[in-house]
Amino acid sequence: MRVVVQKCDGASVTIDGKQVSKIEKGLMILVGFTHTDTQKDIDYIVKKIINLRIFEDESGVMNKSVIDEKGSILCVSQFTLYANTKKGNRPSYIDAMKSDEAINYYNTFCDRLNEYVETKMGIFGADMKVALVNNGPTTIIIDSK
Repeated sequence: MRVVVQKCDGASVTIDGKQVSKIEKGLMILVGFTHTDTQKDIDYIVKKIINLRIFEDESGVMNKSVIDEKGSILCVSQFTLYANTKKGNRPSYIDAMKSDEAINYYNTFCDRLNEYVETKMGIFGADMKVALVNNGPTTIIIDSK
């Protein structure tokens, strides 16, 4: 399981010109799954994300989590995080989990995040336009392996 976590002042998902999800201050997360992922991977990544200290405290030091900051999360499925570009110029996605299984992992992952922090979602498999105001910019990549 792989995530890209971006601290943001706002993020949204639009599909066919209609905004379907939006958050203000918080975290924008792109998540991808591979066929060896299990519930343990979800548990590990959820714990990391909700406790990741990347928000500034009163002294300007990154010392607060999204929970401390009372922020929200916008989570978008992103199978291309498992792109393999070693051969040629066309990425291979063979390492990405098949969509019929990945949708269940995505829903479980977002449900688990939502137990701690208000979590909004993109639409799995849709052609989404994702807008983000990255704060910092602060971008962290976490891999459960």
